[in-house]
Amino acid sequence: MKKIALSLLCALAIASCDTGTTGQEQELIMVRDSLNQVIEQRDLEIEDMIGTLNEIEEGFRDISQAENRVSIAKDGEGANQKERIKENMQFIQTTMKQNKELIAKLQRQLRESSLQSGELKRTIENLTAQLEEKNKEISELRAELEAKNIRIAELDAQVEGLNTNVTNLTDESQRKSEVISQQDEELNTAYYAFGTKAELKAQNVLVKKKVLQDNFSKSYFTKIDIRTEKEIKLYSRSAEILTNHPSGSYTLQQDANKQYVLRITNPQQFWSTSKYLVVQVK
Repeated sequence: MKKIALSLLCALAIASCDTGTTGQEQELIMVRDSLNQVIEQRDLEIEDMIGTLNEIEEGFRDISQAENRVSIAKDGEGANQKERIKENMQFIQTTMKQNKELIAKLQRQLRESSLQSGELKRTIENLTAQLEEKNKEISELRAELEAKNIRIAELDAQVEGLNTNVTNLTDESQRKSEVISQQDEELNTAYYAFGTKAELKAQNVLVKKKVLQDNFSKSYFTKIDIRTEKEIKLYSRSAEILTNHPSGSYTLQQDANKQYVLRITNPQQFWSTSKYLVVQVK
């Protein structure tokens, strides 16, 4: 539907140009084709991720069914009991390994994709937790089998390796979350300082009427989170912003005591030109 709507929009734009030149029409066609390519690429990425998710969900369903078959078989009797249990336990371990690899693949797909979805990140975290929970269930099932002297010795190495892999996957997910959190904090960090002309010169913040040249004192600045701190009291009846910030993104007004207060009305726009704010007061 998005593609159809985009094509119609471009067609209408071309039709509306009564005196449009061939060059203008060609430009519109190029824009339309470029946007279509972006949408197609995004659709392919989403379809690929959905396919991986479906494989993981199907794997978990198969594991649950195999667990049920083992639970039934362990309470039964007969010469084929151990063989049935062995086959199902091997199937469980193989499918668990495949699901672990698919979750890792999904993490790579999201990391390399232009699509950044918080919901998908949470889904991957939930799948990792589900994999860990399934591994605990399998360990408990093995303990029950051993209690009945039904031991599948050849699976021991696989189970140990899976335990290590699940732990590594959980650790990797946690490390990535920490990196994302740190990057998010850095992106939303800014610094401000205000002082008299003499104070700014003393800190090399103002040198020959130029602001923030080399060797200015960064320790003189106050660190803030631009998402939460949007008001800066300047405690002065005279204030001049020396750094460049879009005029429509803030107000500079006096309070009841005639002292200036800087209110940032559009933080993303205000800090887009510089993450440092310098105000000269008297």
